[in-house]
Amino acid sequence: MPDKSMSPDQDRLKDRVALVTGAGSGIGRAAALKFARNGAAVVLAGRREAELQAVVREITATGGRAAAIPTDVSDEDAVAALVAGALDRFGRLDAAFNNAGVTAYKPIEHLTTAEFDAVMATNVRGVWLLVKHEVEAMRTGGRGGSIVNTSSIAATGGTAGMSAYAASKGALDAMIRAVALEIGPQGIRINNVSPGVIRTPMTAIIPDEALAPFGAHAALKRLGEPDDVGDVAVWLCTAEAGFITGQSILVDGGFNIAGAR
Repeated sequence: MPDKSMSPDQDRLKDRVALVTGAGSGIGRAAALKFARNGAAVVLAGRREAELQAVVREITATGGRAAAIPTDVSDEDAVAALVAGALDRFGRLDAAFNNAGVTAYKPIEHLTTAEFDAVMATNVRGVWLLVKHEVEAMRTGGRGGSIVNTSSIAATGGTAGMSAYAASKGALDAMIRAVALEIGPQGIRINNVSPGVIRTPMTAIIPDEALAPFGAHAALKRLGEPDDVGDVAVWLCTAEAGFITGQSILVDGGFNIAGAR
């Protein structure tokens, strides 16, 4: 697919501030560029500062506003500093895309407790911490807001070797339903995007011949691209999605449709 990330677009998020974690590559990078293209100032978070700064340069080169704040999302002090840093730099927080995540791909009997804990620390604890501090910032701002997390098709469809990862994403799907009821009265929405198999640095190590069956199984007969997910994440933060909350939206090209192939 062509790169749509910096093509002209309407300013659907003009004068808004968005926070994106895992923003240095893949889906996070695509979303950060899309937020900027739609007029938002973007705070980029992740563990690899060089990658974050490269995305900042892409955004500022076209007249956008962006700042990088390297962050380990499993560390509550770091998460609190990240949200405070967004407020210090841009004065408000309107949207957040909590996209950072890790995986562990092993049969359950070979998965160590340390590996399981590492997945949960980033994918569940990290997202929970981000939501906690983002909600506080949005409530204080008094203008509402939208939070989006990255879940996965693994939350609803089984994949051998992904017991820890699937459990972490299933936890996110359950979490947002409770949080949506807590924050809805303040005009704050929360949803998940649930990607299928997407061409990212995480899947780049897999040979094309091993990935091909996943594309063939999808209704659209291709693998996903980072923009496919980033576009939905950003859309969920616009007024166009203003009556959607507590939902986990599949972005999988029809991969998870049940039935004969």
